[in-house]
Amino acid sequence: MTAPLLTRVELNRATLARQMLLERAADLAVPAAVERLAGMQAQEPKHPFVGLWTRVAGFSEDALRRALSDREVVRATLMRSTLHLLSARDYAALRLALQPPPSVALRVLGTRAEGLDVDAVLSAARELLAERPLTFDAIRAGLVERFPEVNDRALGYAVRTLLPLVMVPGGVERWGYPRVCEFALAEELLDEPLAPAAPEALATRYLGAFGPASAADVQGWSGMGQMKAVLDAMRPRLAVFADERGRELFDLPDAPRPGADAVAPVRYLPEFDNLVLAYDDRTRVIADEHRPLVTTKNLRVKATFLVDGVVAGTWTIAVKRRVATVALVPFGALSRRSLAELTAEGEALARFVEPAAAAHEVVVAS
Repeated sequence: MTAPLLTRVELNRATLARQMLLERAADLAVPAAVERLAGMQAQEPKHPFVGLWTRVAGFSEDALRRALSDREVVRATLMRSTLHLLSARDYAALRLALQPPPSVALRVLGTRAEGLDVDAVLSAARELLAERPLTFDAIRAGLVERFPEVNDRALGYAVRTLLPLVMVPGGVERWGYPRVCEFALAEELLDEPLAPAAPEALATRYLGAFGPASAADVQGWSGMGQMKAVLDAMRPRLAVFADERGRELFDLPDAPRPGADAVAPVRYLPEFDNLVLAYDDRTRVIADEHRPLVTTKNLRVKATFLVDGVVAGTWTIAVKRRVATVALVPFGALSRRSLAELTAEGEALARFVEPAAAAHEVVVAS
């Protein structure tokens, strides 16, 4: 039987609905919101605050800070070996499913991994962290003392990638974490034990947040291989579709899939937002020709704004003479209506990010 076809716009609307970008979620606690998003990129601690503001009605900074201090939400190295926020419950359920085999994780080190005994290094790191949380520089320094013949970067990379660590929040920091963070063993900081690796649970969480999607999409988001076999095993429990390129897409049967006529309001996304990173084929949310305009040479992913559900440009915010200005860099001409909507939404964003400013404005950069 031929799989039903989903157009690019239908895929876009399905994604926006799950990402709370068609309509802001109301009365949703922070841990539940982070779970609905299957985690949030947190390369810098500020980004999830903006990401939740744009998705959750009435979101306040205090709500996320409380969730972090209460350890209901954690910041750790997870998908694609990058920093993310996950709920403590999702972290416990998914952390080991996201851990690559040591041979795969260390392959990127090449000759720098010479002499590295992974088991011995991880055991030593556990001993260091059993005493108290440490900065990563302190962890690396302690390991260098014990393994002076091994490359220090290899030691750090092995621990960061293969040992379940979470970052310790700072209670007085506006965005939840100090510039130099301490790390703790996950089993020491969290109440829940880590579950055995469960690739099907990982795929289910991804499809709930980003489906319908292909096996390559799941792999691109998670950084883990063999997802085609995982999805094939789940096939009897999944809905199967095809896209306009003929790719096979999987989804949870009861997940929302609004029609192409669903209205997509303008939205602002922070840097590194998973919406623009979570797919192998990203054309549902950003045109291929615009991707180089979003990712810089040093691999930073710029803050973006959406018009009609797709990335239509980038934005920055700066304060000068007590005026907070959101500067838009559109990829093309903006309609009068879109600009009016972006101005209203951008002024609200500026008030959230820079509440101490005397005025807040939106301009189109020349």
